Amino acid sequence: MEIDFIILILAVFLSYTYAFVGGFTDAANAIATSVGSRALSPKAAVLMAGVLEIVGALTGTAVALTIGKGIVSLELITLYTVVGALLGTMTWSLCTYYFGIPVSETHGLIGGIIGAALAVAGTEAILWKGLTKVLIAIVASPLLGFFAGALLMGLIYHFSHSASSKKMTPIFKNLQRFSAAFMAFSHGRNDAQKPMGILVMVLALYFGWKDPGVPLWVILSVGVTAGLGVAYGGWRIIKTLGMKLTPLSQAQGFAAETSAASVLQLASVFGIPVSTTHTITSSIVGAGAARRFSSIRWGTAFDIFLSWILTLPATIALGWVFTKLLSSTLSLLTPSPS
Repeated sequence: MEIDFIILILAVFLSYTYAFVGGFTDAANAIATSVGSRALSPKAAVLMAGVLEIVGALTGTAVALTIGKGIVSLELITLYTVVGALLGTMTWSLCTYYFGIPVSETHGLIGGIIGAALAVAGTEAILWKGLTKVLIAIVASPLLGFFAGALLMGLIYHFSHSASSKKMTPIFKNLQRFSAAFMAFSHGRNDAQKPMGILVMVLALYFGWKDPGVPLWVILSVGVTAGLGVAYGGWRIIKTLGMKLTPLSQAQGFAAETSAASVLQLASVFGIPVSTTHTITSSIVGAGAARRFSSIRWGTAFDIFLSWILTLPATIALGWVFTKLLSSTLSLLTPSPS
């Protein structure tokens, strides 16, 4: 069996594994607030999120194309570059998942791709225009999430502070069920497209596609895989975001989810891969701070922020290391021309 074909099979396998891992680590962010505020039971939240993850994945391909051909030049990388990027990304994701720290699958993937491309072709492989757009979103999305969460929570308190808790609790419980569904759908629309983009990159490199699109079978199969990952569950992340960061009322949960989902929808329209983790976490902090600044557990928030800072450089390094190791291994396995 040819080495290239073996690498293809490995790359396809890792693409689907990444979709599944993203489901149970990153998609947990989409349902954490609804579980934390007790608007939904864990079982109902997971089932709903799994279905809507698939539905959201079917609604566009702009983000997938940004990942697949907008960050690094396909002409300057190889198939094992993608394998190295995925190994670096998932190593970091699983390490942080073990400790229950929500990190950005998006930033991990971007870092892994950059590190792997640098290992193969240096800085010439980077498409700076596309990367700059993503880097701006890294800063903008959590800021938008924070201010949108705080603003919406402030409006809710302004218009409902005089109403009785007995009257408002069932209203916000139902509203948060809607916002949780909106958040899960939005996560599927943005995040599930990222493994689609990786799979498109793999196929384009192997088959020599010059202007790759996203085939329907890729959309369906990756969407289902991500949905199964959600169903598997990410309870450590749910506990951190939904229960440890700040005590969540259903009104706060509704404000945080609605704000974060709106940011994700806006980014998806423009084909910008953004971090669900950063966006929902900052929205939770914004909604909590609007109610009472001291209600935020800033120690937990700092740990999450630190993981954000470390993710990009860590995955760039891991992607570089794995790609170099693969390159060395393949050079030993490939016979020299006589």
